[in-house]
Amino acid sequence: MKKKTRNSDGLTVITTHVNADFDAMACMMAAQKLYPDALVVFPGSHEKTLRNFFIQSMVYLFNMADIRDVDFSKITRLVLVDTRQPSRIGKFSSLLERRDDLDIHIYDHHPPVDGDIRGKYEVIEQTGAAISILTRIIREKGIGISPDEATIMCLGLYEDTGAFTFNSTTEKDLLAGAWLLSRGAKLEIVANLTAREMSFEQVGLLNDMLQGVTRYQIKGVEVTVTRVSTEHYVPDFAFLVHKMVKMENLSAFFALARMADKVYVVGRSRTPDVDVGEIIARMGGGGHAFAASGTVKNKTLAQVEQQLVDLLYGSVRSSKRARDLMSSPAIAADARTSLSEARGLVTRYNVNALIVTETQDGRETLLGYISRQIIAKGIFLKLEDEPVGEYMSTELGTVGPDAALNEIQKQIIENKQRILPVTEGGRIIGVITRTDLLNVLVQQSDYRGGRTQPDPFREDTGARTRNVVKMMRERLSDSLLAILKSAGEVADTFGFGAYVVGGFVRDMFLCRSNEDVDIVVEGSGIAFAREFARIHNARVHTYEKFGTAVVILPDGFKIDVVTARMEYYRFPADLPTVEMSSIKLDLYRRDFTINTLAIRLNADRFGILIDFFAAQKDIKEKAIRILHNLSFVEDPTRVFRAIRFEQRFGFTIGKLTSGLIRNAVKMDFFKKLSGRRTFNELRHIFEEENPTPAIERMHDYDLLRIIHPDLRPDRKLIANFMAVKKVLAWHDLLFLDEAYLRWVVYFMVLIRQFDRETTRQICEKFAMSPRHQVIFCKDRFLADRCLFYLGRNIPLKNSILYRELSAFRAELLLYMMAVTRSRAIKKGISQYFTHLRHITTSVKGRDLKAMGIEPGPVYREILDAILDARLNGKLRSRDDEINFVRAYVA
Repeated sequence: MKKKTRNSDGLTVITTHVNADFDAMACMMAAQKLYPDALVVFPGSHEKTLRNFFIQSMVYLFNMADIRDVDFSKITRLVLVDTRQPSRIGKFSSLLERRDDLDIHIYDHHPPVDGDIRGKYEVIEQTGAAISILTRIIREKGIGISPDEATIMCLGLYEDTGAFTFNSTTEKDLLAGAWLLSRGAKLEIVANLTAREMSFEQVGLLNDMLQGVTRYQIKGVEVTVTRVSTEHYVPDFAFLVHKMVKMENLSAFFALARMADKVYVVGRSRTPDVDVGEIIARMGGGGHAFAASGTVKNKTLAQVEQQLVDLLYGSVRSSKRARDLMSSPAIAADARTSLSEARGLVTRYNVNALIVTETQDGRETLLGYISRQIIAKGIFLKLEDEPVGEYMSTELGTVGPDAALNEIQKQIIENKQRILPVTEGGRIIGVITRTDLLNVLVQQSDYRGGRTQPDPFREDTGARTRNVVKMMRERLSDSLLAILKSAGEVADTFGFGAYVVGGFVRDMFLCRSNEDVDIVVEGSGIAFAREFARIHNARVHTYEKFGTAVVILPDGFKIDVVTARMEYYRFPADLPTVEMSSIKLDLYRRDFTINTLAIRLNADRFGILIDFFAAQKDIKEKAIRILHNLSFVEDPTRVFRAIRFEQRFGFTIGKLTSGLIRNAVKMDFFKKLSGRRTFNELRHIFEEENPTPAIERMHDYDLLRIIHPDLRPDRKLIANFMAVKKVLAWHDLLFLDEAYLRWVVYFMVLIRQFDRETTRQICEKFAMSPRHQVIFCKDRFLADRCLFYLGRNIPLKNSILYRELSAFRAELLLYMMAVTRSRAIKKGISQYFTHLRHITTSVKGRDLKAMGIEPGPVYREILDAILDARLNGKLRSRDDEINFVRAYVA
């Protein structure tokens, strides 16, 4: 029986790139699941392993056609998988000339390059293997696959990710692998087919590659290039490149091979300094930053090599320098500082060593350094009053800001130097610690071992960095992006570093809207804010004491500006003492790792994400973690924020963090907080869209006793909270014009069980404003009394509803709607909210006077009677009201 090959629109063809590998084949088979009537057609040659696989395996799974048998004029839909480059789809590129009547669908995982084919439907995601994208789609659509199909898809996945060891591997690939295994994929078959043995011809070519190596030192980065030549095509050249990278432990490697009349270029990189995808794309190929390939025609091997070398000198990024690694400002102690005072410094700034200086005639001279261990030992030996100058280490080398990594490594490791000052013009501008160096070396080790996906940009010591400009363009408005770029340009005029930080960056990663922009400036935040405001014709409020400012743009948009600072706490629950600092120390003072992300705004580094504390990892793992173990001791209010963020984002408080919360509760650090600070955090919880889970979580940690020892989230309270949520959603959905404080509604429900005196004590405990005390201690009790009265007068007349409810503000009305169990009362309050409160009379006092009625208390009586009649539907017009008055006074 002839296979069905057409849909209602014509002929659909699924194809991929020439020299197709297992990933391409797996994608074509998977695409068949989405386009069951399509033909599968290879555009040209495919790898030898793939040909061998077809000879002995599973052709029956494909609706396969030979390209020579396909009538191109009848193709109306072209489905491209694992590619979108016109140069890689063979004869199918001729179809691109008739784009108007060709429906192109694309599924690809390669980064974009100039000249990419654009489809009417595209799914482009960054994954290690393209099959991971199609696997996700098939899984989400609930399409069934057989064990044989799962095995083929797994084969493509394992080959293109190196069995999940290549740097390009992502979480999506691992999830795809897990799902395919659950569908019966046979790993023993995958292992047998991906285990490659080199042929005699390949062994010879690999030997030639080893012999043809040239090493280039470009901007401190070693790049290895090899060139070979053969008169005919040798399959699996990319496999030989991978083999050589592993054998020689190469960081950046390019292999050029002339085979017949073409030159094949394959690149591999394990360093962020060399983006092989960018380089090979400029040679007509493409790929990722860490793996790419291309084919060059009509050029000699020597010409291609020269082109590559020229591109390398223009594309390789500068390697790390001392200014990139150092922490600034340097924490120093005068030589006369006592060991006891030095202990306070290392504790306050959380450092393990201090540089020791001497100041004469206004000039600071470096003398040596002293470690935390020496300070502690000296104090143990009762030398706490002795100066640090007596016990410091004086054999101390320095480096300049442009010192290379190998020089830094020699000073710290070979010379056993705990701390390395960075000096410029005789001035100490920063220090590099062993930890700073170790962080860099560990990151490099990660690249060599292929354990993590490489970040294309790195700059700050200990920080995971990456370029997120594309994400910013996708997730931020054009106006907001322009503001951030302008901020970077203003900072550049001063020579300051500028960063957007905190919750704004966190929420961008979580795809949540957040326009609370906080900009941290390494320099004078106030000078920056004033200049930014001048350029944008904005208002600015400055706070000299704290080095902060608020810029208010003409449209009312606010930007908070702070000088990079660090905070330390003199005792538990104290307010912080603030000092100027660097971005690294500024981020270290924050509450949780997820709030420590920063994005550089300066023009030359715009969009570089900086992650010192593995915030991206915690966001990915949905974990709330503190930065250090004394975090809740310093500021117990962070406990409430941990719970709020956990519930808002659907995260989980980490095990260590959870234990430290319980410790803070047990030690009762909260009693040292002012009531105002405590309630400020509670108010934020009640302002969440659904505070119920947070209240239950507070109970888990025994935190509700901070409000009152008898407070428990029983079934009735939870039911009332859920009712509040529904009522507020109802109010917001109707776009009712009266503003209200949602936290007030929730808090009234929370303390409803308490009498007036207990409520007053709670309000005083939290230092509430007189206005709020009236709401909680007086108005709420009047509202409960009103509910009782309404319950005794059902069915409710509109006039009764109006008279009883008009005295209450919106929060009280919403509270009453939430806590009443009477449908009639709930409906009545709703009717008042939406209709009754807007009803007025046409007849006024002057009309009564014109009718000859003597002014006096009777006016109020008559007008009230008119309003009651109007509310109850008895009067509909002005004439009705006038007739009513005449009858009333007759």
